[in-house]
Amino acid sequence: MEMTPELVGDALVRLRRAQGQLAAVIGMIETGDDCATVLTQLAAVSRALDRAGFKIVASGMRHCQAARDRGEDPPMTEAQLEKLFLALA
Repeated sequence: MEMTPELVGDALVRLRRAQGQLAAVIGMIETGDDCATVLTQLAAVSRALDRAGFKIVASGMRHCQAARDRGEDPPMTEAQLEKLFLALA
């Protein structure tokens, strides 16, 4: 399935936000910030990435269901989507 901004929508916004958070974490490490603060922010980045991944899988599921509803072959099977979902879990 081809990834487009229209398909992933909110996930792209989440990924851009996570990119900024990760840059901030790197900066915190480079300036010697407190370990607990760095790890708290790193955990937030990790959660943001996970949520973006789940959003992408959910968008793929909706896209495939819409194709089925139109009588078309979906770009991915349910088994392929499930495998991607489980890769994130």
